[in-house]
Amino acid sequence: MRHARGRTDGHRPWRTGHALVAIPLVLIFVITVADLLTPREIELSPLLITAPAITASFSGPWVTGSVGVLSFAGEMVVSAHDGTIADRPVQTQFAAAVVVTVFLVLFSYLRERHQQVLTRVRSVSEAAQRALLRPLPARLGSLRLASMYLAAEEEAQIGGDLYAAARTDSRARIVIGDVRGKGLPSVSDAALLLGSFREAARRHATLPDVARYLDQSVRSDLDEHTEDLEQAQENFITAAVIEIPHDRAVIEMIDCGHPPPLLLRDHQVMTLDAARPAPPLGLGELADPLYEVETFDFKAGDTLLLYTDGVIEARGRGGEFYPLADRLMSWEGDGPETLVRHVRDDLLAYVGGRLGDDAAMVAIQRLPD
Repeated sequence: MRHARGRTDGHRPWRTGHALVAIPLVLIFVITVADLLTPREIELSPLLITAPAITASFSGPWVTGSVGVLSFAGEMVVSAHDGTIADRPVQTQFAAAVVVTVFLVLFSYLRERHQQVLTRVRSVSEAAQRALLRPLPARLGSLRLASMYLAAEEEAQIGGDLYAAARTDSRARIVIGDVRGKGLPSVSDAALLLGSFREAARRHATLPDVARYLDQSVRSDLDEHTEDLEQAQENFITAAVIEIPHDRAVIEMIDCGHPPPLLLRDHQVMTLDAARPAPPLGLGELADPLYEVETFDFKAGDTLLLYTDGVIEARGRGGEFYPLADRLMSWEGDGPETLVRHVRDDLLAYVGGRLGDDAAMVAIQRLPD
């Protein structure tokens, strides 16, 4: 989730790519000297225009323009040496070189401006991601946590996958969810749910009350911003709302249409299927859910893995879905941090380095009391 940030300006190509500038400079020198030493019938000076063309591919407008001036000077030296500087064909060649150099400088300037815009957009995106998906605390009482967010698009920083954690005096509450759809609307829905969860996790005493509040928040937002009833019914958020008491070795869960968590214990992987799942958040009005709590053992040393469907619906080169539970059997590490790194690396290797959908993971390990 960390992305390198840099600053793009007119001098950066010279600082970082000064070795590349030697290529067009050497070309100018070699072509000029070769033209001076060869018979007059062999004209090599038109090749000098390749120097600024090459420079524009990796450098900024100032360096490109400077190389263009040197290239033009080389043509002038050759023409003066041959006595053809006043000939019309040579003057036409000069004019063409000037026009091409001006366009190359303009292209380099526009490309650099575009890079600056992308840098600013990326910075804003990173700030939005940090505000939306706040880093989970490494410890919540007797729990260790780690998270991972994988964006499908290389330049993307945020999307519709979400997770959050909150702690009260007697329990820790965690939510992981996946907004139906993509783009900015999904980001808005994710932000709404995360804000509602952070408020509800500390306000409401029971987990069903938390889930009910989240559903009402999503429905209220959809009613306010979606005029078409049919379209509103197609917008929802799958989520798993987890509660882990500090004084009992159990997990309490309400699954709202979300993929079931996986529990790792003694090198065994168990799927925590909900016997009575609730509908996705935003569809509660259609089904009138009871939000019944499912309870599972969660002993010291156990690790719980929450994930979105971007993980299990990722396809390998042969088109097969990623078999998450089976692949976890090969994990021999310890701690939630190594678990999410293991899944990330294995998942990216399985799909060939690029996901078709955003994916999020949260790993939770219970420590001995």
